[in-house]
Amino acid sequence: MIDTHCHLDAPRFEPDRDEVLARAWAAGLHGILVPGVGPDNWEPLLAMSRAEPRLQVGLGIHPQLLPDLPPEQDEAHLERLDALLSQGGAIAVGECGLDGPSAAGAPMERQVAVLRRHLELARKHNLPVLMHCFRAHPALIELFKQEPLPEAGVLMHSYGGGVDLARFYIQKGCYFSFAGPVTWAEARKPLDALRVIPPDRLMAETDAPDQAPTPHRGQRSEPGYLPRVIEGMARVLGEPVEVLAQRTTENARRLFREAFPPPSR
Repeated sequence: MIDTHCHLDAPRFEPDRDEVLARAWAAGLHGILVPGVGPDNWEPLLAMSRAEPRLQVGLGIHPQLLPDLPPEQDEAHLERLDALLSQGGAIAVGECGLDGPSAAGAPMERQVAVLRRHLELARKHNLPVLMHCFRAHPALIELFKQEPLPEAGVLMHSYGGGVDLARFYIQKGCYFSFAGPVTWAEARKPLDALRVIPPDRLMAETDAPDQAPTPHRGQRSEPGYLPRVIEGMARVLGEPVEVLAQRTTENARRLFREAFPPPSR
């Protein structure tokens, strides 16, 4: 299994990161994608990936971080991101996207401008994008109608929208990753969407340390919980867990161009 979105560098993993990874490998994972969320963690992530090939990274600026970054530095940060992507080592652009609640500190106009540049960089470097969208789908849809999407693909991370939104993103060629909420008792919209997504566009993630699946809901999530997420997805789709685990892994390998090493025999 491959966890396509896990913030392994988050401070909540500082006390026991090695143990968290040991549990993940023991649970059957052989790849974790760690998305960069801001300029301060880009180089440390690249170093982490060089040290452990099962950990691959994306580099981007998360919209929730924009309120903490001076707007006049946006272009300098994006130019540095361009330079780092040119050097190789990252397998995706992001996490980037749009975040409705962050608009108070970072107006949607600024968020869209920064995201537009991420899409340009993804096209330039031929890399897929790790897309965050929370309470901002109208603005994202408008941007997707205006902007050519990268040929390498867009992965809608921790997808929580409904069927109609999913159909728009499917038509645009997007991929979809689901996290712990697919196991929550009150989940409705993402489960309906899960049923209409083409099988070859589907992946799984934990979004750890957030969004822990049942029965760990409310606690810190970790990559070793990915089997719980896949079990929840398989239940909705009426498929054997092993079949879905294999398919989501193959889809991740294809989207990220075999960046993850095959499991040792």
